[in-house]
Amino acid sequence: MRAKELRDLSPDELRQKRTEFKEQLFHLTLRRATGQLESPMKLRQTRRDVARVETILGEQRRAGETDEKKEQEGDHE
Repeated sequence: MRAKELRDLSPDELRQKRTEFKEQLFHLTLRRATGQLESPMKLRQTRRDVARVETILGEQRRAGETDEKKEQEGDHE
């Protein structure tokens, strides 16, 4: 999944996507261990998808914290 598509999702939807990707990663890892994995690139791609979601969630979290700080600073003036 592309980062641009993920950025359009809400934080709740991103958390749901992260859960889906992690479940998929678990199943792919099991299939690799038993020799049933057809495409090793699918495992790599899923790991990267998890990382993308984590990165975007962190960005949104930091952006939210920055917005809160700006609001608090505005209240003191």
